[in-house]
Amino acid sequence: MKLIVGLGNPGDKYRDTRHNIGFMVVEHLANEIGGPAIPWSEETKHHALVARRGEIILVKPTTFMNASGMAVSSVASYYKISPGDIWVIHDDLDLPIGKIRIRTGGGSAGHNGVESIMREIKTDVFTRFRLGIGRGMEATKKSSNRNFHRKFVLDFVLSKFRRGEAGDLKHMVKRGTEALHIALLKGLDKAMNRFN
Repeated sequence: MKLIVGLGNPGDKYRDTRHNIGFMVVEHLANEIGGPAIPWSEETKHHALVARRGEIILVKPTTFMNASGMAVSSVASYYKISPGDIWVIHDDLDLPIGKIRIRTGGGSAGHNGVESIMREIKTDVFTRFRLGIGRGMEATKKSSNRNFHRKFVLDFVLSKFRRGEAGDLKHMVKRGTEALHIALLKGLDKAMNRFN
């Protein structure tokens, strides 16, 4: 059994923001996993929207990002899913838009949702599908760019994709879904070789 979690913030205010790319990918996967689209049901006991087909459980936490681990821990415990069978799809500020990186284990790289999951399930041994949302760089008067100041990072990840990024966003959601399909059908190593 696989638990596939898309990270994001609930509510219309955050629907199309960079931080919600995880939601977008699992929603797309639910529509493409075979047969009719999988319906989502709100499971308040798990703090999540859940869609299930066979041995695949898709989850969108209904908590805010920094409490995502509550939903992951609750669903994993209920279905007796081991950390190694948890896949988390989330935004990554340090990757250029459209880039995908897949890895198992490691730190959170400052991502509040990933930190929350690590804290709640008490391990880092789960797989992350990291989707680039842009570098979070600001232009300077000098010849090089510099990283956003910390206070601007939150504004950036909670911003909507710009009109000029619409094609990149559509392509990234499609490729993120494709990466999950390959991982499910052929294994994580094949997906890593293809997308990393």
